[in-house]
Amino acid sequence: MQLPSAFKTKYQHLLGEEAPAFLKVLSTEESVSGFRVNPLKKVLPQETINKAEGKVPYVPTGYYGQVNGKSLDHVTGWLYSQEPSAMYVGEVVDPQPGEKVLDLCAAPGGKSTHLISLMKDQGLLVANEIFRKRAQVLAENLERWGTRHTVVTNESPEELEKQFPHFFDRILIDAPCSGEGMFRKEPAGIEYWNPDYPAECANRQRKIIASAVKMLKPGGVLVYSTCTFAPEEDEQNASWILKNYPEMRMEEIKAYPGMDHGRPEWADGNPELAKTIRLFPHHIKGEGHFISKFCYGSAPVVDSSKKKGRKKKKRQNKYGLSKEQQQLFNDFRQTIIPDYKANKLILFGEQLYDLPAGISEIDDLNILRPGLHLGTFKKRRFEPSLALAFALKPEDTKKSLEIGREQWRRYVHGDTFTIKEQLPNGWYLLICDNHPCGFGKLVQGTVKNFYPKGLRF
Repeated sequence: MQLPSAFKTKYQHLLGEEAPAFLKVLSTEESVSGFRVNPLKKVLPQETINKAEGKVPYVPTGYYGQVNGKSLDHVTGWLYSQEPSAMYVGEVVDPQPGEKVLDLCAAPGGKSTHLISLMKDQGLLVANEIFRKRAQVLAENLERWGTRHTVVTNESPEELEKQFPHFFDRILIDAPCSGEGMFRKEPAGIEYWNPDYPAECANRQRKIIASAVKMLKPGGVLVYSTCTFAPEEDEQNASWILKNYPEMRMEEIKAYPGMDHGRPEWADGNPELAKTIRLFPHHIKGEGHFISKFCYGSAPVVDSSKKKGRKKKKRQNKYGLSKEQQQLFNDFRQTIIPDYKANKLILFGEQLYDLPAGISEIDDLNILRPGLHLGTFKKRRFEPSLALAFALKPEDTKKSLEIGREQWRRYVHGDTFTIKEQLPNGWYLLICDNHPCGFGKLVQGTVKNFYPKGLRF
């Protein structure tokens, strides 16, 4: 890989004697792959773990190694392919069950899936992405992860701050950046890099930070991270936070072997910046990352004028179900998942969702996933969703059907298949090797396929 000459000159100056090792690793060695297992599932994906190249020492659910994107473990959300250095960000955020958490720049979803796992899928996670297509990928990844308490939004930080003044216990800004730390993994990033690009990114990042601070509760935690080496976007932005928000206090982050502390001399010399963490690929098995953590110490004054200025929709039953729809879902629930207790059923078009507790006003938000997608109402029937299947454990349903690997392959291909057992017609949760993998409708011994067409392979 050919690094830009200006990039090499910059880091030769910054790193001094370390520069040759740093530049050699970036230029000649391959990127490091990894994956996290999903603790929300019933058992570990042992089939994939057995092929791993070792454990990631700073992430209890992390492993080194490649993942087959078409494997049963991956397709059913039992693991997530993620670069090892990036995994440490979620551990630093350290969200607790029951908290309200915001992942402000969340696509494609690696850190969001990590956060909701640490929360044990309890509380509220708002995962936001400003770009629509990336937000759709984010929603798909969170659905596969099987989370019930996540809302996916497609908003700018400026719009979100109007909706959630001093609302969140923890906020993660994994900021869009110059991407220097991912050059090995995504070499295309080299093409748009130039010496001024990090400074341009830093200016955009500060606007995002300003919005995030307005959404943080007193005593709340803000984690700001990037996947770049650039001091303009790293220590200098951390220093900017301390200068512009005196109520923010820098928190110490544990440095595991191979991790470096931040470099105060690359900013304004504030010794507090040494509490940040850098992950360099010539020191640790992974790509480049920077992580800083702050606590919001003083009580902010909430400007309620913005909340009063929002336009409220007058239709009280905008998201409500008709009596027929309510009956259709109740019939399905009592037959298939009798112990399922919804928080709040809402309807988007013909799509039924379970809105998590902790969020009520959604009219003014661009939302892609307002909680768990339960299914679709069609003419005089209710069809359960793939997201609901991924959110269930085998013991959660009264009607399940064990299928083999070959039947699963037919299912994800979109084909029907037959079974030998004599079972009543109707909906069944399909389970392959303990993995809930979707719903099928049994009709006279044939399982009709409802796997989404866009996901078939």
